[in-house]
Amino acid sequence: MTQPAIQVRNLRKQYGAVLAVDDVSFEVAPGELVGFLGQNGAGKTTTMRILTTYMPASSGYASVAGYDVMYQSTEARKNLGYLPESVPLYPDMKVEEYLRYRAKLKQVERTVRTTRIEYCLERCRVRGVRNRLIGTLSKGYRQRVGLADAMLADPPVLVLDEPLTGLDPVQQEETLNSIRGLAGKHTVLFSSHHLPDVEKVCDRVIIIDRGRLRFDHRLSEIATNAPTLLLEVRGPSTEVSQLLNSQSGVASVKSAPLDDHFHRYEIQTTDGADLREPLAKVLVTKGFGIRQLELRRETLEDVFMKVAFQRG
Repeated sequence: MTQPAIQVRNLRKQYGAVLAVDDVSFEVAPGELVGFLGQNGAGKTTTMRILTTYMPASSGYASVAGYDVMYQSTEARKNLGYLPESVPLYPDMKVEEYLRYRAKLKQVERTVRTTRIEYCLERCRVRGVRNRLIGTLSKGYRQRVGLADAMLADPPVLVLDEPLTGLDPVQQEETLNSIRGLAGKHTVLFSSHHLPDVEKVCDRVIIIDRGRLRFDHRLSEIATNAPTLLLEVRGPSTEVSQLLNSQSGVASVKSAPLDDHFHRYEIQTTDGADLREPLAKVLVTKGFGIRQLELRRETLEDVFMKVAFQRG
């Protein structure tokens, strides 16, 4: 059986009376690209800092590339690259000078050091500013220098905390392409508040909320959930609801007023059946006007909002 690249078991972190991480457990397989999501204060960054040996857990177990992050922290650090949300860089060093310095610290072999630096400069789209002082760069460029730093030693595991912060749309797309290209060779735990970006690059998503793991599934599983039919209909709400509920294949109907004439209806069907055509036909036949008729599948944002508002 293949050993997990990242393993977390019953992890807890307490700050006085505040339980920031509460009994969190998950595994990430080698080569997997996983989105790690949560609201501010959910415990996401704390978990990532424990994994990257920046802070100890109060209890539980975590390993990176098979190394215990508490008792084998040096070995764990050798096998991971970490990009924190606020990248600590030396502003008075030039980009290439900084990467060369960091490569030495990370004990990248002399024979491949220059090759790795060139590769990271190219992959992170910072070759054009290689001779610029870091202090003169925009936040977006500094973020990409931090990503290049994380990749220098070619670690099997990468932990990226908000790698798209400060990037313009073009830079975001370029960085996403770089991250997507890491899958397979590297295991990536990728955090972002911009959910469409996560959907673009990740195969699986873990959501943490109020310190607890609330969701851990592949994105392909979300797409298979039963869709919702959205209708905007002109007509008396009671009559329209009764008509919709009487149709074969309709499991439930929820309605809400939009204005003096139209109501919005959310319809769940049995077995996720697409009933747009028969419902439109019966509504028009009865003289009700249709302004919208849409089949809407659940998205990552829908799942995230459910987690954010759930209680207990």
